[in-house]
Amino acid sequence: MELLKTLCNIHAPAGEEYRLTEFLLDYIALNKETWKVQPTIIVGEGFQDNIILVFGKPKTAVFAHIDSIGFTVKYNKELIKIGGPRTETGWKLKGFEMNGNAVETELIVKASEESTYYEHSGDVIERGTALTFNCDFRLTDDFVQSCYLDNRLGVWTALQLCETMENGAIVFSTWEEHGGGSVSYLAKYLADNYQINQGLIADITWVTEGVKHGEGVAVSMRDSLLPRRTFVNRIIDIAKKHNIKHQLEVESAGGSDGKELQAAAHPWDWCFIGAPEDHVHTPNEKVHLGDIESMVALYKVLLKEL
Repeated sequence: MELLKTLCNIHAPAGEEYRLTEFLLDYIALNKETWKVQPTIIVGEGFQDNIILVFGKPKTAVFAHIDSIGFTVKYNKELIKIGGPRTETGWKLKGFEMNGNAVETELIVKASEESTYYEHSGDVIERGTALTFNCDFRLTDDFVQSCYLDNRLGVWTALQLCETMENGAIVFSTWEEHGGGSVSYLAKYLADNYQINQGLIADITWVTEGVKHGEGVAVSMRDSLLPRRTFVNRIIDIAKKHNIKHQLEVESAGGSDGKELQAAAHPWDWCFIGAPEDHVHTPNEKVHLGDIESMVALYKVLLKEL
């Protein structure tokens, strides 16, 4: 969990993912020698702040977005949302101005004006500065609670897979929380160069009336989009065969990197598979440790059998 704590502390809102990209590249360089298979690392020009790792002869790609929600400083202490953060007066925020100066401030919500502001004891924070929730990482016997488990937990899961993966691809994508856009060209690259047409979305879903803490990883049968049922059924069958604790999610709203796979020019099958969390898009996101365990277990067998 120390790695997860580190990931949750990194300031990387959508559009400003480069700090997490740099951390991941350093982590990969330090740890890849201990992995079962050495991956091809695809980064740099033409890939922006995204990373693709290709292991062996891949048939399936795991997509984990590295960006988070947050806020952008506007004028007169007003904040514009990055993605869909929830707001509550008193929540602590942090960020970096363009000169690299670290800043900390406090959130103020003026509901009557439907606006969000910051309260800062020093000078006015430089306009354009991105702010994210200050991390308070809490671990108990049953739960982990922190800001940005969505989707640092998906990133953490992908890094666990790297240790034993023989064939497959890991995609660390950007912008998912604020409109997406990167998966379109990343998916095209994988289809053109490796003939991959299966995608698993390693992201975090919501606790709802039908998806509960402690009932296993959620396999989404649909959200606002409809993945192809024959592919989803294969995943459910594999989970049952290996007795991996899971629950089926059926929702009418929500989306993920899967929307870009479904709209791709190449034929992609995809499915969202992730642990459910409570207190979504707040500093207090909460996930059951057993659901994390089943998430990793299911991804490991899917990469072998799909």
